[in-house]
Amino acid sequence: MTVSPAVPTDRYVPPRGWYKRNEIRVTPWLFLAPGILFFLFYVIFPVFQSFNLSLYRWDGLGEAEYVGLRNYQELATDRAFETSLWNNLKWLLLYLLAIPAGLFIALFLNQTVTGIRLYKSLFFFPFVISQVVVGLVFTWFYDPTFGLLNTILGWFGAGPIAVLGDPTLATYGIIAAGLWPQTAYCMILYLTGLNAVDPEQVEAARLDGAKGWRMLWYVIIPQLKPATFIAFVVTIIGALRSFDLISIMTNGGPFGSTRVLSFYMFEKALSEYGFRMGYGAAIAVVLFLIMLLFIAYFLWSMWREERGR
Repeated sequence: MTVSPAVPTDRYVPPRGWYKRNEIRVTPWLFLAPGILFFLFYVIFPVFQSFNLSLYRWDGLGEAEYVGLRNYQELATDRAFETSLWNNLKWLLLYLLAIPAGLFIALFLNQTVTGIRLYKSLFFFPFVISQVVVGLVFTWFYDPTFGLLNTILGWFGAGPIAVLGDPTLATYGIIAAGLWPQTAYCMILYLTGLNAVDPEQVEAARLDGAKGWRMLWYVIIPQLKPATFIAFVVTIIGALRSFDLISIMTNGGPFGSTRVLSFYMFEKALSEYGFRMGYGAAIAVVLFLIMLLFIAYFLWSMWREERGR
């Protein structure tokens, strides 16, 4: 009979380091650290810098002069700022049309029909082209001499319309140009959301007699809330920071009627109109606060819904 050697129960275990003890909690933050640092340096820090700069009068080269809230007081009586603010409101209200338009196009493209891949490619195309190209295409489209719009109007005996030359129509013409790619973006969001719709809920609703608008309103749209939230946030940000199309299509004209806050900020801070960096920063702060107000409202609404479940 052989006796097995005794196994020691008091082996020495070397102490574990701090990282080994907290590895599960620390490792995700190590991966997030580069992104957080970039976000702090390129987003958060410039925001606070803009707040600070808005309290100074500075041309970008000489010594900055502290003026307190005078830049904001001047904004209150600036007619060009008022026009820009109203134009931003028009952009905001009309740009939201991209969300229902994108939803209905996505519902159409989600069907199984002949040639659906071709249709998806055609509707997706505006999203991948540059805003500069979109601006040039619509500038030619609106041209009163050879543009397609006035050619079509001529077929019905209507006279040529200089959309971009009319102060009352120019802003709406630019918004229509912006809606083209923005609708495509919302369509992509909703196509992704439709892939996540629960087919069991749809089938149960069919058995209960729901179809058409009732099916869409009570079954499909509630399941698309995450996509709708992203569509709202991105569309609102896109409407408030609109710059490219205005610069390409009208350069703020005619007579400054198509200016928005971002374009007016550029004119005041960086163009030949004075290099007023502090005044431009004050406009940027107002624009940032408007964006923050809308985004905070949507975040609060979404948080309240999630909490109520």
